[in-house]
Amino acid sequence: MDFSKKLKAIELRKNGLSYEEIRKSISASKSTLSNWLKDIELTAEQKGRLSRLQATAYLGAKKNQAKSIAHHNEIREAAKKEIPSLIQNSFFVSGLMLYWAEGDKHSGKLQFSNSDPEMIRLMMKWFREFCKVPEEKFKIGLFIHTLHVRADCLEFWSQVTSLPLNQFNKPYIKPTIFSSRKNKLYEGTCVIKIHNRDLMSKILGWIDAVKGSFRV
Repeated sequence: MDFSKKLKAIELRKNGLSYEEIRKSISASKSTLSNWLKDIELTAEQKGRLSRLQATAYLGAKKNQAKSIAHHNEIREAAKKEIPSLIQNSFFVSGLMLYWAEGDKHSGKLQFSNSDPEMIRLMMKWFREFCKVPEEKFKIGLFIHTLHVRADCLEFWSQVTSLPLNQFNKPYIKPTIFSSRKNKLYEGTCVIKIHNRDLMSKILGWIDAVKGSFRV
């Protein structure tokens, strides 16, 4: 423990500063500050100031949240208008339907998972062609059962995705109850990851428009 940091934190807290304000002066986690400062009593005036700071921060966060929601709603609405010019393209529709069925649509993260190399190859082409994803924005995750771990597994998926190994996350090795490989050709599950909230909103807008066209 850095005793000088603790003394500085105690001094700042006694002056009525919030944990966030203290962290701007010293490098310490909230949990560390909580442990150091839990016995310090603040005056009524100091508590009032901190309450006002919290209220201001809350209002600011709500305002930013509203702006974000409006921004992503605009993207979704614009994407819906693109569907009439895209719906005749069978490849576009195939990729969109696959993402609708298998892609992550709720966490705010663009992710598509599958163990079929041809499906992963198709979706990589779809993201490149229709979503215009720059090559450096792709990240790949792998989920592999212990029985299927092979030295060339990363190289296999690197060839499938046409991405270098430095864009792969560390594989997640899953334990298995089986004592022998059931599928000799199984290479694990590949996860395509793209960190782009705007693109997620665009794809969801495309899906909304297609769903709307099916309603009677």
